[in-house]
Amino acid sequence: MADRLYYGTRDMVFAPYGERWRQLRRVCVSHLRTQRRVLRFGAVREQEAAALLGRVRGTAGAVVNLSDLLVAFSSAVISRATFGDAGYGLDGGANGGWAKLRKVFGEFEELLGTVPMAEMVPWLWLVDVVTGLERKARRTSEEIDRLLERVIADHRRRRRGGARRVGDGEEDCRDFVDVLQDLSEAEEEVGGVQLDTVAIKATILDMLVAGTDTTYTLLEWVIAELINYPARMRKLQDEIRAAVVGDHVTEDDLPKLPYLKAVIKETLRLHPPGPLLLPRETLEDTELQGYHVPARTRVVINTWAIGRDAATWGEHAEEFMQERFAADGEAEYHRMGADFRFLPFGGGRRGCPGVEFAVPANELALASLLYHFDWEVPVPVAGGGRPWTTAGSLVDMSEVNGLSVRLKRPLLLVAQPWPA
Repeated sequence: MADRLYYGTRDMVFAPYGERWRQLRRVCVSHLRTQRRVLRFGAVREQEAAALLGRVRGTAGAVVNLSDLLVAFSSAVISRATFGDAGYGLDGGANGGWAKLRKVFGEFEELLGTVPMAEMVPWLWLVDVVTGLERKARRTSEEIDRLLERVIADHRRRRRGGARRVGDGEEDCRDFVDVLQDLSEAEEEVGGVQLDTVAIKATILDMLVAGTDTTYTLLEWVIAELINYPARMRKLQDEIRAAVVGDHVTEDDLPKLPYLKAVIKETLRLHPPGPLLLPRETLEDTELQGYHVPARTRVVINTWAIGRDAATWGEHAEEFMQERFAADGEAEYHRMGADFRFLPFGGGRRGCPGVEFAVPANELALASLLYHFDWEVPVPVAGGGRPWTTAGSLVDMSEVNGLSVRLKRPLLLVAQPWPA
């Protein structure tokens, strides 16, 4: 299915190990995820965080579907970094275009986690046709391909019209598509690997699917866990409200929030965005704890189980206890992947290269939501003036399984402005 949806695995995530994969990863790390480029999109993150707060304020005192707003925020940040300010329907605009595309990407992820019958028993390929899997895969890939074609065509048209963006300096205003097209025209910069249109589309798809889903899923789980532990939420709010000098949270405030970082890391331990990571493949015959593992064996790593292993995390491994990260003072995210007890974004050569890009957006959104609002869960009541109450309510933590593990039900909350 990955071969089908990712243009024959022309992307970086599913490409087989080799020279091409090494060069694609180098492009991503050296040109798209550099510290300078992360800082370059700081204004985008702050603008979208402000837009998120505006949407919440519009529903203050009433029940708000925070899950939908978090999807809009993460979609807008990723799409603006990837496509530019045009957004191409992935922004959180009033036309609701992001909702339709979110549905398409949801189907995309569902398909990625599906094993076609034709892969297991090739002569039963007709089963995929009868069940509709073949039709769904074709429709989803075509819809996403149309979006990517439109994005690339628009960027090329702008460049031909003399509006080509230049960069690599202090005023670098290129989005990711601009950077990829610049590299496509300078083959020597990517080690002789040609970044053609298909490779560009596959690389963009990696960013959209991985960046959007992991961001909103993490934000959702953090809020849910904090509401179920109100004392810890108040402690975090006190930290944020004491650290922020102005009337809103900025990225300059984030280094002063160690408790926030500990909360995020503990949430990643219990609810990793990709519970089974991406499949690996052994390069050679291997002996592992008395088992013979042949070369080219597909290996699935259960990071969800690793993060809840009582032998590593103690008898309270299933409980939300962010103090386990705050106590040792380790607040930096770049160490994730180096410690094999804690692998929310994988590790080694196949570890996620976009962690440093995602972290500021996650921290800024969470700090802003917790700084400006107090959050409660509404519970319906019969009769009376107001149809719900918020006294002592908890979030239902039931999960829906898939390529990523999310809350089964939307996060329906009441936001009370602070100060009142």
